[in-house]
Amino acid sequence: MNKTAILQLSLAMAIFGSIGFFSELTGLPAIELVFVRCVCAAIFLCTVWIVTGNFKKEKWNLKEFLLIVFCAAANLLNWIFLFKSFELISVTIAISLYHLAPMIVLIIGSFIFREKLKLFSILAITLCFIGTLFIMGTEGFSSNTFEWKGIIYGIVAAFFYAATMLLGKSITKTSVYATTFLQMLIGILILLPFIHFPSYTSINTTQWFYAVLTGVVHTGIVYLLFFNSIRHLSTNIVSFMIFVDPAVAILLDILLVGFRPVWFQWLGIFLIFSGLFYTLKAPKPAYDQNKKTFLEN
Repeated sequence: MNKTAILQLSLAMAIFGSIGFFSELTGLPAIELVFVRCVCAAIFLCTVWIVTGNFKKEKWNLKEFLLIVFCAAANLLNWIFLFKSFELISVTIAISLYHLAPMIVLIIGSFIFREKLKLFSILAITLCFIGTLFIMGTEGFSSNTFEWKGIIYGIVAAFFYAATMLLGKSITKTSVYATTFLQMLIGILILLPFIHFPSYTSINTTQWFYAVLTGVVHTGIVYLLFFNSIRHLSTNIVSFMIFVDPAVAILLDILLVGFRPVWFQWLGIFLIFSGLFYTLKAPKPAYDQNKKTFLEN
């Protein structure tokens, strides 16, 4: 168990938990906001890449470059569909649907990376997902927020989020700085023809501040932590750690804002951390001295 990688992924998820809140404060449409995120993150990541001197050590590989391109496209579509869902349905429903992604990663990852999928892992991640629904509460699920197109966008975003994680985990030779910078650069090039630039003239200084913040912090820093950590963790661990963001988000509300959750939100927090505890503290297989192999407990 790579504790540093777990800490990095936990921090990334904790920061990402506030993306819905900050995206609404920017006042920008989905595609224009994604474009700003790509530009700000690209500048930040390129600067870090050069300052650290990692650009001199890169060993380029065609297979990995193609993986980076596909990962960038999946990540871009993930953002667009997520922010589109924010525009049509409540953030509560959108984030709940978005958290189908870890379940998709757990199932598909078990085939791609040949990691054994256990019944207890399925039950634990189901508990985490149910916990997320409880944390989201009931307000966001009222009938007046029901919109089929927004729901479909949320589910599609979850699939592309899962694809981003699976493709990102497959990139191991290219530095995380190059990987993330290239993804942002590709995103800029893909989005450029579709941007409605007058949208940027209608927002004020405060909204620009939040837009840049989502680019540097929620994109640049988060993706450095995210893509660096998932290289060193199994898909099983990655899937569960994604659920940190809703749990941490509500805990921060309790500590900083004075929010008082109702009983089922507390239950949601308990379910998520129970699932995470099981995953991180799962018993290691016993070692058979005679056969020199690991046995399942």
